[in-house]
Amino acid sequence: MKQLYCSLFGHDYTVTKNVTYHVKEYTCKHCKEQVTTNGNGKLTLLTPKYKEINTVLERIHNNRLKKKNIPVIDLSESPLFRIAK
Repeated sequence: MKQLYCSLFGHDYTVTKNVTYHVKEYTCKHCKEQVTTNGNGKLTLLTPKYKEINTVLERIHNNRLKKKNIPVIDLSESPLFRIAK
């Protein structure tokens, strides 16, 4: 039933994880499908390959922020990052 809703009305993605300022992970509220942004900025399914890439990107991003003494801000709870497809 949940997939039927998404096939008729489209997914309702919310940000579940901010990897970097530009790369985020999203989850559909209805069918729990997980997607992420790829190198071109488009949404792609979150496969184990992309999970690993996002983990490495997040670690590198946080290390660079620590070197520059910039605080790490978690914006995943902010309503501004809600995307409806």
